[in-house]
Amino acid sequence: MRKIKVMTVFGTRPEGIKMGPVVKALEQDERFLSVVVSTGQHAAMLQQVLAVFQIEPDYNLKIMRPGQTLTEITIETMTRLEPIIQKERPDIVLVHGDTSSAYASALAAFYNRIAIGHVEAGLRTWDKYSPYPEEMNRQMIDDLADLYFAPTETSAKNLKMGNHCHGIIVTGNTAIDALRYTINHSYHHQVLDEIIPGKKIILLTMHRRENWDKPMAETFKAIKTIVDHRDDIDVIYPVHLNPKVQAVANKILGNDNHFHLISPLDVVDFHNIMSKALLVMSDSGGVQEEAPALHKPVLVLRTTTERPEGVTAGTLKLIGTEFNNVAKELSSLLENPEEYDKMSKAQNPYGDGYASERILDAIAEWAETQKEL
Repeated sequence: MRKIKVMTVFGTRPEGIKMGPVVKALEQDERFLSVVVSTGQHAAMLQQVLAVFQIEPDYNLKIMRPGQTLTEITIETMTRLEPIIQKERPDIVLVHGDTSSAYASALAAFYNRIAIGHVEAGLRTWDKYSPYPEEMNRQMIDDLADLYFAPTETSAKNLKMGNHCHGIIVTGNTAIDALRYTINHSYHHQVLDEIIPGKKIILLTMHRRENWDKPMAETFKAIKTIVDHRDDIDVIYPVHLNPKVQAVANKILGNDNHFHLISPLDVVDFHNIMSKALLVMSDSGGVQEEAPALHKPVLVLRTTTERPEGVTAGTLKLIGTEFNNVAKELSSLLENPEEYDKMSKAQNPYGDGYASERILDAIAEWAETQKEL
């Protein structure tokens, strides 16, 4: 029986975390032939993820250049991916989420009349500039896709609102699948040695383009104000490699003993440190899914989210980046045990850890229908 050739294309660290379980499932399933393409968008950070999942890409586009614009990322991805698609002729190309390289990969597949599967389809804020450019990237990918792997029923409803009525499969989120590979209850990291025993940990991440400069500075100052007035809290902040993020973080937090500014973590380190944290503050998308699976409240450093299920369930709270509100919401969560318990014990709405298997079954079923055409 001819195997179904599936090409997965990803290149950022978050994509790697969420596509890693899909690639591993493909490798272990005799129905499929897997071809893995890395765009190289987060070269160093992605390599850490690939090592965890023991994935060796078949191709590396190596698109990243210093100071690259979104237009240049899109053009480079399409130009370098197209000959690979033409050589491999996969049955379907899988892209994830909402990066510019994911959109460019989907467009390259469409131009070559190759079917497209969108992992994590249907996320929406309905505001084209929030987050930017991700909101329009994912909407345009969904306009091109043939199969929609929606993580939740809400995502599926969003797709139907956009007149995507066929090929929708609710799978859960592959971010939860990744935790099966990463959590180790005997885990240790040297940054934990720097924290006095008994102190509680806030895990902080912040990197999004729309939060650069003033929003980031306001947020850091607010967190610093609250933490510096307590003797029972430390903050671990894996600082993104982007120079704009590094500059603001070092200027405001660099000389404060309550803050541990460390290099970006691989997925195993990040998940395990998150499992030891009291709470998480983040503008990341994936963290909004991972932390609830570990029963960690998340204060989301954004004014919108494409993951409203977590807000509805009570695991997430949107607090924005304005100084007074960040300070108020962090202080409230630290000082109100009832509020903390409510968030930490809320049911995770993002799946049971078997999204990858559902994705593969859906592809196999789709491939059967293609034989009949």
